[in-house]
Amino acid sequence: MPIINLISSPRNISTAIMYSFASRPDTLVMDEPFYGYYLDQTGLDHPGRDEILESMDCNWETIVKNINDQKGKADIIFVKNMAHHLLKDNLSFMDGWINLYLIRDPKQIVASFSQVIDMPLLKDIGSQQQAALFRRAPGIVVDSNELLKDPNLVLLEMCSRLGIPFYDQMMQWQSGPIKEDGVWSKYWYKNVHASTGFKAQNKKKRELNKELADVAGRALPYFNELFKHAIKADHATKIQPKK
Repeated sequence: MPIINLISSPRNISTAIMYSFASRPDTLVMDEPFYGYYLDQTGLDHPGRDEILESMDCNWETIVKNINDQKGKADIIFVKNMAHHLLKDNLSFMDGWINLYLIRDPKQIVASFSQVIDMPLLKDIGSQQQAALFRRAPGIVVDSNELLKDPNLVLLEMCSRLGIPFYDQMMQWQSGPIKEDGVWSKYWYKNVHASTGFKAQNKKKRELNKELADVAGRALPYFNELFKHAIKADHATKIQPKK
Protein backbone atom coordinates (compact mmCIF):
# COMPACT_ATOMS: atom_id res chain seq x y z
CA MET A 1 0.00 0.00 0.00
CA PRO A 2 2.43 2.72 -1.14
CA ILE A 3 2.03 6.45 -0.69
CA ILE A 4 3.25 8.12 -3.87
CA ASN A 5 4.42 11.63 -3.08
CA LEU A 6 4.38 13.81 -6.20
CA ILE A 7 6.74 16.74 -5.65
CA SER A 8 6.02 19.19 -8.44
CA SER A 9 6.92 22.66 -9.51
CA PRO A 10 3.94 25.00 -10.04
CA ARG A 11 2.47 25.66 -13.49
CA ASN A 12 3.27 22.13 -14.54
CA ILE A 13 1.10 19.15 -15.52
CA SER A 14 0.77 17.95 -11.93
CA THR A 15 -3.03 18.20 -11.97
CA ALA A 16 -3.21 16.17 -15.17
CA ILE A 17 -1.05 13.51 -13.52
CA MET A 18 -3.35 13.56 -10.50
CA TYR A 19 -6.34 13.08 -12.83
CA SER A 20 -4.46 10.23 -14.51
CA PHE A 21 -3.96 8.48 -11.16
CA ALA A 22 -7.56 9.20 -10.15
CA SER A 23 -8.63 7.24 -13.24
CA ARG A 24 -6.95 4.09 -11.91
CA PRO A 25 -9.15 1.49 -10.20
CA ASP A 26 -6.75 1.10 -7.25
CA THR A 27 -5.81 4.65 -6.28
CA LEU A 28 -7.03 7.39 -3.93
CA VAL A 29 -5.71 10.88 -4.75
CA MET A 30 -5.15 13.92 -2.53
CA ASP A 31 -4.78 17.45 -3.89
CA GLU A 32 -2.06 19.65 -2.37
CA PRO A 33 -2.79 18.97 1.32
CA PHE A 34 -0.05 21.40 2.45
CA TYR A 35 -1.35 24.38 0.44
CA GLY A 36 -3.27 25.92 3.33
CA TYR A 37 -0.29 25.48 5.64
CA TYR A 38 1.94 27.16 3.04
CA LEU A 39 -0.37 30.17 2.67
CA ASP A 40 -0.79 30.45 6.44
CA GLN A 41 2.96 30.38 7.06
CA THR A 42 3.99 32.70 4.25
CA GLY A 43 1.08 35.14 4.33
CA LEU A 44 1.02 35.13 0.52
CA ASP A 45 -2.12 36.49 -1.13
CA HIS A 46 -2.92 33.79 -3.68
CA PRO A 47 -6.28 33.74 -5.50
CA GLY A 48 -8.96 32.45 -3.12
CA ARG A 49 -6.64 32.63 -0.09
CA ASP A 50 -9.37 33.00 2.56
CA GLU A 51 -11.49 30.24 1.06
CA ILE A 52 -8.47 27.91 0.90
CA LEU A 53 -7.52 28.55 4.53
CA GLU A 54 -11.09 27.87 5.65
CA SER A 55 -11.40 24.70 3.59
CA MET A 56 -8.46 22.68 4.91
CA ASP A 57 -6.29 21.72 7.84
CA CYS A 58 -3.33 24.09 8.24
CA ASN A 59 -1.53 22.19 11.01
CA TRP A 60 1.57 20.37 9.74
CA GLU A 61 1.44 17.41 12.09
CA THR A 62 -2.22 16.63 11.53
CA ILE A 63 -1.82 17.00 7.75
CA VAL A 64 0.92 14.35 7.76
CA LYS A 65 -1.16 12.12 10.07
CA ASN A 66 -4.20 12.44 7.81
CA ILE A 67 -2.18 11.39 4.76
CA ASN A 68 -0.79 8.34 6.55
CA ASP A 69 -4.28 7.50 7.84
CA GLN A 70 -5.45 7.04 4.23
CA LYS A 71 -3.52 3.77 4.07
CA GLY A 72 -5.96 0.91 3.76
CA LYS A 73 -8.56 2.97 1.93
CA ALA A 74 -7.02 2.07 -1.45
CA ASP A 75 -4.09 0.03 -2.75
CA ILE A 76 -2.25 3.23 -3.66
CA ILE A 77 -2.42 6.69 -2.11
CA PHE A 78 -1.31 9.42 -4.54
CA VAL A 79 -0.52 12.79 -2.97
CA LYS A 80 -0.03 15.77 -5.26
CA ASN A 81 2.35 18.22 -3.59
CA MET A 82 4.17 21.39 -4.61
CA ALA A 83 7.85 21.45 -3.65
CA HIS A 84 7.64 24.97 -2.26
CA HIS A 85 4.77 23.98 0.06
CA LEU A 86 7.08 21.65 2.03
CA LEU A 87 8.52 24.28 4.34
CA LYS A 88 9.50 22.18 7.37
CA ASP A 89 13.12 21.18 8.03
CA ASN A 90 12.01 17.80 9.36
CA LEU A 91 10.71 15.86 6.38
CA SER A 92 11.44 12.40 7.75
CA PHE A 93 7.90 11.26 6.85
CA MET A 94 9.02 11.26 3.20
CA ASP A 95 11.39 8.41 3.93
CA GLY A 96 8.43 6.02 4.08
CA TRP A 97 6.84 7.34 0.89
CA ILE A 98 7.74 6.86 -2.78
CA ASN A 99 8.91 10.24 -4.00
CA LEU A 100 8.11 11.24 -7.58
CA TYR A 101 9.56 14.52 -8.83
CA LEU A 102 7.81 16.41 -11.63
CA ILE A 103 10.03 19.06 -13.20
CA ARG A 104 9.65 21.64 -15.96
CA ASP A 105 11.91 24.07 -17.81
CA PRO A 106 12.07 27.15 -15.50
CA LYS A 107 11.54 29.53 -18.43
CA GLN A 108 8.17 27.90 -19.07
CA ILE A 109 7.25 27.94 -15.37
CA VAL A 110 8.09 31.62 -14.98
CA ALA A 111 6.29 32.62 -18.19
CA SER A 112 3.14 30.79 -17.06
CA PHE A 113 3.27 31.73 -13.37
CA SER A 114 3.77 35.43 -14.10
CA GLN A 115 0.35 35.47 -15.79
CA VAL A 116 -1.28 34.65 -12.44
CA ILE A 117 1.17 35.88 -9.79
CA ASP A 118 2.99 39.18 -10.35
CA MET A 119 6.76 38.84 -10.40
CA PRO A 120 7.34 35.31 -9.03
CA LEU A 121 10.62 34.84 -7.19
CA LEU A 122 13.03 31.90 -7.25
CA LYS A 123 11.44 30.50 -4.08
CA ASP A 124 8.01 30.56 -5.75
CA ILE A 125 8.77 28.31 -8.72
CA GLY A 126 9.96 25.22 -6.90
CA SER A 127 13.09 24.23 -8.84
CA GLN A 128 15.53 25.02 -6.04
CA GLN A 129 13.36 23.25 -3.47
CA GLN A 130 13.02 20.19 -5.71
CA ALA A 131 16.79 19.87 -6.01
CA ALA A 132 17.24 20.18 -2.24
CA LEU A 133 14.52 17.60 -1.58
CA PHE A 134 15.93 15.23 -4.19
CA ARG A 135 19.36 15.33 -2.53
CA ARG A 136 17.73 14.43 0.78
CA ALA A 137 15.16 11.93 -0.52
CA PRO A 138 16.00 10.71 -4.04
CA GLY A 139 13.18 9.42 -6.17
CA ILE A 140 11.87 9.01 -9.68
CA VAL A 141 12.06 12.09 -11.93
CA VAL A 142 9.61 12.94 -14.71
CA ASP A 143 10.02 15.99 -16.92
CA SER A 144 6.73 17.33 -18.28
CA ASN A 145 8.11 18.07 -21.73
CA GLU A 146 9.50 14.54 -22.03
CA LEU A 147 6.18 13.06 -20.87
CA LEU A 148 4.20 15.06 -23.40
CA LYS A 149 6.44 13.81 -26.23
CA ASP A 150 5.08 10.30 -25.66
CA PRO A 151 2.69 10.10 -22.67
CA ASN A 152 2.00 6.39 -23.11
CA LEU A 153 5.62 5.26 -23.06
CA VAL A 154 6.73 7.65 -20.29
CA LEU A 155 3.79 6.69 -18.05
CA LEU A 156 4.54 3.00 -18.67
CA GLU A 157 8.15 3.54 -17.64
CA MET A 158 7.13 5.68 -14.66
CA CYS A 159 4.78 2.99 -13.35
CA SER A 160 7.46 0.36 -13.85
CA ARG A 161 9.91 2.38 -11.76
CA LEU A 162 7.24 3.03 -9.13
CA GLY A 163 6.66 -0.73 -8.91
CA ILE A 164 2.96 -0.46 -9.73
CA PRO A 165 0.94 -1.74 -12.70
CA PHE A 166 0.10 0.57 -15.58
CA TYR A 167 -3.58 0.84 -16.53
CA ASP A 168 -4.89 2.04 -19.88
CA GLN A 169 -7.36 4.24 -17.95
CA MET A 170 -4.47 6.49 -16.96
CA MET A 171 -4.34 7.88 -20.48
CA GLN A 172 -7.73 9.59 -20.38
CA TRP A 173 -10.36 11.05 -18.07
CA GLN A 174 -13.70 12.82 -18.30
CA SER A 175 -13.57 16.58 -18.89
CA GLY A 176 -14.50 18.78 -15.95
CA PRO A 177 -13.51 18.76 -12.27
CA ILE A 178 -13.14 15.75 -10.01
CA LYS A 179 -14.37 15.52 -6.43
CA GLU A 180 -10.82 15.52 -5.04
CA ASP A 181 -10.01 18.98 -6.47
CA GLY A 182 -9.07 21.62 -3.95
CA VAL A 183 -11.27 24.71 -3.73
CA TRP A 184 -8.56 26.58 -5.65
CA SER A 185 -9.28 24.58 -8.80
CA LYS A 186 -11.49 27.34 -10.22
CA TYR A 187 -8.48 29.64 -10.26
CA TRP A 188 -5.82 27.25 -11.53
CA TYR A 189 -7.32 24.20 -13.31
CA LYS A 190 -9.07 25.69 -16.34
CA ASN A 191 -6.88 23.87 -18.86
CA VAL A 192 -7.06 20.45 -17.22
CA HIS A 193 -10.84 20.76 -16.75
CA ALA A 194 -11.13 21.25 -20.50
CA SER A 195 -8.92 18.24 -21.20
CA THR A 196 -9.58 14.52 -21.49
CA GLY A 197 -5.97 13.37 -21.58
CA PHE A 198 -2.36 14.46 -21.88
CA LYS A 199 -1.88 17.00 -24.63
CA ALA A 200 0.88 19.50 -25.18
CA GLN A 201 -0.35 23.08 -25.06
CA ASN A 202 0.20 25.41 -27.98
CA LYS A 203 3.17 27.38 -26.76
CA LYS A 204 3.15 31.06 -27.56
CA LYS A 205 6.43 32.87 -27.58
CA ARG A 206 6.50 34.70 -24.27
CA GLU A 207 9.37 37.10 -23.86
CA LEU A 208 10.52 37.41 -20.24
CA ASN A 209 11.51 40.80 -18.92
CA LYS A 210 14.92 41.17 -17.32
CA GLU A 211 13.74 40.35 -13.80
CA LEU A 212 11.81 37.23 -14.84
CA ALA A 213 14.64 36.04 -17.09
CA ASP A 214 16.97 36.36 -14.11
CA VAL A 215 14.67 34.17 -11.97
CA ALA A 216 14.53 31.54 -14.71
CA GLY A 217 18.30 31.67 -15.18
CA ARG A 218 18.99 31.17 -11.48
CA ALA A 219 16.58 28.22 -11.42
CA LEU A 220 18.10 26.50 -14.46
CA PRO A 221 21.03 24.75 -12.68
CA TYR A 222 18.59 23.15 -10.21
CA PHE A 223 16.38 21.98 -13.07
CA ASN A 224 19.40 20.56 -14.90
CA GLU A 225 20.49 18.71 -11.76
CA LEU A 226 17.24 16.72 -11.77
CA PHE A 227 16.77 16.52 -15.53
CA LYS A 228 19.76 14.24 -15.89
CA HIS A 229 17.81 11.67 -13.81
CA ALA A 230 14.52 12.14 -15.71
CA ILE A 231 12.81 9.46 -17.79
CA LYS A 232 13.49 10.28 -21.45
CA ALA A 233 10.75 9.56 -23.96
CA ASP A 234 13.14 8.04 -26.48
CA HIS A 235 14.61 5.69 -23.85
CA ALA A 236 11.37 4.57 -22.21
CA THR A 237 10.78 0.83 -22.28
CA LYS A 238 7.61 -0.70 -23.64
CA ILE A 239 5.92 -2.95 -21.07
CA GLN A 240 2.58 -4.70 -21.21
CA PRO A 241 -0.25 -2.60 -19.70
CA LYS A 242 -3.05 -3.96 -17.55
CA LYS A 243 -6.57 -3.50 -18.90
